[in-house]
Amino acid sequence: MMNWYRHNWYYVGLMIFIALAFYLPLFGVQHLSHIQVILTLSWMAFLVHQFEEYGLPGGFPSIFNIVLQGNHNDDFNRYPTNANLVMIDNVFLAYPFYIIPIFFPDCIWLSLIQLGQAVAQYTNHGITSKKLGKLYNPGLGSIVFLHTPLLVYYICYVESQNLATASDYLIGFIGSFAALLVLWIIPILVLKDRNSPYPYREDRIWGYAKERVMEVKNGK
Repeated sequence: MMNWYRHNWYYVGLMIFIALAFYLPLFGVQHLSHIQVILTLSWMAFLVHQFEEYGLPGGFPSIFNIVLQGNHNDDFNRYPTNANLVMIDNVFLAYPFYIIPIFFPDCIWLSLIQLGQAVAQYTNHGITSKKLGKLYNPGLGSIVFLHTPLLVYYICYVESQNLATASDYLIGFIGSFAALLVLWIIPILVLKDRNSPYPYREDRIWGYAKERVMEVKNGK
């Protein structure tokens, strides 16, 4: 069961997204505060972001390992990231990161960290696009069209209600980039293993721009 989940967690995430898409308009808006609704939408956007990277169009495992990290060796299917590593940071670390702020809507700085972390990923996805030689890479679409509008709307809302202070914005800004370290960079540094027994499945590692990724791997 665990091995199945290791290779299909983003499909489970898609099912969670669908469940939330029904819950939020039918029940959530009646029982959640406006900020809680925004933060729930942010988690839903993240579920879309994950599916965009690993499901459809997918291909982020090979793009990350080969293009962004420069591993042109035969162990690109397990180094520096592998199926177990991305499950740990995308589910066991990232889910609590997105869910906990929903229960503390009055902590504006915490909400800003949750919302801002996704938008801060413009940094690594921008670098990925440059190295890939394409304007788009998996995950960038949800950042542009979902996460960014949510952050802008949230800021407009808390400003209109006089809920945010300068310290909230400062902590939120710093925390957004600190979250990148905690959620993504540090787990890769700690858990990367050239001998990992958890390589990506062949039908999971490839997706968007496979031909271009292969060109990069072959030094073209």
